[in-house]
Amino acid sequence: MKQDVIDYIKNQLEERMQAAWGAMQAAQASANEESKSSAGDKYETARAMGQLDRDMYARQYEQARQERGLIERIDPLHTPQHVSLGALVHTSMGIFLIAVSLGSIKVAGEAVMVVSAQSPIGALLMGKVVGDSFDFRGKKHQIQQIA
Repeated sequence: MKQDVIDYIKNQLEERMQAAWGAMQAAQASANEESKSSAGDKYETARAMGQLDRDMYARQYEQARQERGLIERIDPLHTPQHVSLGALVHTSMGIFLIAVSLGSIKVAGEAVMVVSAQSPIGALLMGKVVGDSFDFRGKKHQIQQIA
């Protein structure tokens, strides 16, 4: 299951990278196509807006690229003894993969929350072992399995 979750995340990040790259290229082309008009400031404003859009998409692309790199470093065959980056954690609350903040996904009919180690739930789980309990939103939960 862990391999399927990782493959799903890789595909999602690849799609996010492609979308951001395409939008970045389109914004750059739009900014480059603006021609000087008699309106004066209108030309400069349109170019500046195009550049801002391009920069925003470039940041999105870079974030997805870095997240993809992090996912690439996860060994799906490694079973950690405690919750750490790349751990697939089965709890009484649900299944979590400690990786990047992607949210809830469905793989092989199972709902999996993909969270970063810095997220509230990720930070609670880090370092725990099978049998440990944790409190989240006023309820007590237990770690049942780590893969």
